[in-house]
Amino acid sequence: MTEFKYDMNARRWYDRDPVLSKAMKILETSDDKLQIQVAINLIKVIMEHHIEENEYSSVDDMIKAVENGKLNKGSARWYDIDHTLRTAIQMLENCSLEMQSKVAREIATLVKEQFCDEDEDEGLDI
Repeated sequence: MTEFKYDMNARRWYDRDPVLSKAMKILETSDDKLQIQVAINLIKVIMEHHIEENEYSSVDDMIKAVENGKLNKGSARWYDIDHTLRTAIQMLENCSLEMQSKVAREIATLVKEQFCDEDEDEGLDI
């Protein structure tokens, strides 16, 4: 597997990792329904990771972590339009680089599966 360097000078936090950057671009251009589906799955994956690592001992701990992760950057970002999507992306931003990379692959898989399902529903082949 090829190693790559994180671009710590990137303008946006998610552009540091090329895989995460690509996944976020795909997510940004996806329809609202897909964005919400990915956001819900993203929250689930991040929560499961934190539970596996024994970082949370209760639901209250999880809620506090989400609240602490809220950033006051305004509402001009593409993911600020929807509360669920904004929460998922903020949770991702507060994860380790390793977790962000893992989640990027999950996002790519979810988006790919959704596109394949839509094409099958419409009778199209990829």
